[in-house]
Amino acid sequence: MIRIDIPGREELGIDHLVLDFNGTIAADGRLVGGVAERIALLSDLVDVIVLTADTYGSAAAACEGLPLRLLTFPSDSAGLSKEEIVRSLGGGVCCVGNGYNDYNDIGMFDLAALRIAVVGEEGVCAALLGHADVLVPGPCEALDLLLRPSRLRATLRA
Repeated sequence: MIRIDIPGREELGIDHLVLDFNGTIAADGRLVGGVAERIALLSDLVDVIVLTADTYGSAAAACEGLPLRLLTFPSDSAGLSKEEIVRSLGGGVCCVGNGYNDYNDIGMFDLAALRIAVVGEEGVCAALLGHADVLVPGPCEALDLLLRPSRLRATLRA
């Protein structure tokens, strides 16, 4: 578990890290450089789950050997599938996504304790921004917030 004490707010306890794949931790179906190493570090602290409709058919190969659970679903039910998976975790969830297409990430964001929106190479859906706690330029910065919680303290303090 990652515990983050944020001045003026309730302490965050993160047990699960839920990552969108395409557009968030991957570009054009390939993991962004530095993501695999950060996932390996975070997997010692939290349960890492990657969610994807696997647009490029490359998620399994890209995530092979990484300490995570890869969950796939049909693209026409991506938003609902992500929401149901996050709900099933029962709390302590940090969601990281970019919400492009049909706003797939909004439902899961609304259920999460910590919500990080990633701009990345594909951009971020503007509708997702109102549901995010933090906006970062790329996936490595998102994962670094959990590896270095003092950054979150500074950003989210009341």
